[in-house]
Amino acid sequence: MTKRLSILITALLLVSTAFTVLTEVHAADWPTWRGADRTDISTEKGLLQSWPQGGPKQLWTFKNAGNGYSGFAIANGTLYTLGTRGGKEILIALDAATGKDKGAVVIGDILSNNWGNGPRGTPTVAGNVVYAMGGGGSLVAADAKTGVVKWKVNMSDFGGKKPGWGYCESVTVEGDQVICTPGGSQGAMVALRVKDGSKIWQSSGITDGAQYASILPIEHNGLRQYVQLTQRHVFGVDAKSGKVIWQSPWEGRTAVVPTPIHKDGHVYVSSGYGVGCKLVKLGNGSATEVYRNQVMKNHHGGVLLVGDYLYGYSDGPGWICQNFKSGEMVWNSKSLGKGAVTYADGRLYAISESDASVVLLAASPDGYQEHGRFKLSPLSSIRSDRGKVWTHPVISNGKLYLRDQDIIHCYDITQ
Repeated sequence: MTKRLSILITALLLVSTAFTVLTEVHAADWPTWRGADRTDISTEKGLLQSWPQGGPKQLWTFKNAGNGYSGFAIANGTLYTLGTRGGKEILIALDAATGKDKGAVVIGDILSNNWGNGPRGTPTVAGNVVYAMGGGGSLVAADAKTGVVKWKVNMSDFGGKKPGWGYCESVTVEGDQVICTPGGSQGAMVALRVKDGSKIWQSSGITDGAQYASILPIEHNGLRQYVQLTQRHVFGVDAKSGKVIWQSPWEGRTAVVPTPIHKDGHVYVSSGYGVGCKLVKLGNGSATEVYRNQVMKNHHGGVLLVGDYLYGYSDGPGWICQNFKSGEMVWNSKSLGKGAVTYADGRLYAISESDASVVLLAASPDGYQEHGRFKLSPLSSIRSDRGKVWTHPVISNGKLYLRDQDIIHCYDITQ
């Protein structure tokens, strides 16, 4: 590396050191929100099937991430997340094995919100670049080796209006396109050029406002498309042109957060505030409703699909298993409070937002089965009184990563 980046933020903000990562993404990496394919399903094996009393071994704790609910992107030995320092939202790089601080890049001003200040979205790593969107809609593309900012845009440049709790999206990167959801009258979704952030297309055929879900790329009948969920629709657009291929109405309330799920030509969506879930079957330019019910009313902890069964927290019945094809509830349990979930090696990893209990569960339609539990500690002292432990768990390279605001935890979950 011939050039060293030095970013002056303020006297309170650290001077950025060089990001030192490689350029290829490994199989066990987690380069974006919900993993490389956005299913929240890790393919890792050889992980602990039960935990000792007190939980798995804690490897390190990092205590300088600042405010925010941002999740983790992990690639080539580096963990990326968003946080705050010195009155700015920043992109943070840590050594994923040791927690050592590798540097920070300014994203923009801090989002101020009565449920907790700071960024919400998760970075995306693609090739030599890491992309990060702040709560105010600033999108930065930074060199993954050096931290040098290559370009920067704002969702307002494309007619977007910041939703009530700020932008939360983790952008999608495919080929020469960066795809995201500014929302608004110019078009709900936009594709930007990887090299400079200039616009390639904008989906003017659908003009819903931005919500809090991230895009799901899918392939259907040989056509690549991007699926998104708003308060008004679940829809798919052509990956090359942005033309709307299909749409189906969605009566979202207050906030629509969970990422859609796709399997065998079917798309599943859910949201909270009493709305529920539905499954649609995709045709050629159409989407036919298969079912709609209130079995899964998922607020923002996420839903994932293992085989033919969905798992997640539903407001009311608690943690549930739902049949993907029929929509019927298989089991439910209130043994753990509302929270977020991910999956690896036959197990669900769930965290309660209220008391930070972390639980290892069997991913099975046979019932709620715990195989270990511990309390996340220490917890943040800077979290808003109205905020909770909302960062989703991530598994990468045999490690479990958790966060409560400024404090990031790493655990060894290998056998």
